[in-house]
Amino acid sequence: MNAREWLAAYAQQLGTEAPTKEELQVVLELAAQAAHSSERIAAPVACWLAARAGVAPREALAIAGRVAPSDASPRG
Repeated sequence: MNAREWLAAYAQQLGTEAPTKEELQVVLELAAQAAHSSERIAAPVACWLAARAGVAPREALAIAGRVAPSDASPRG
């Protein structure tokens, strides 16, 4: 099972739709921004926080860019 198949099955179990190709790309960009601006653990938690707050992925990515610029040195 590849990642997209797993995500589709997981989404179905959650009672929601799987992310589109574009949504998945933005979520991955958000995760990368968080991980590269601090530590890797920030990636999944940043995505979870955005979902918990009800913030759309693209907006969450913009907010993440304001927290720490992408040229910030990673800490771990």
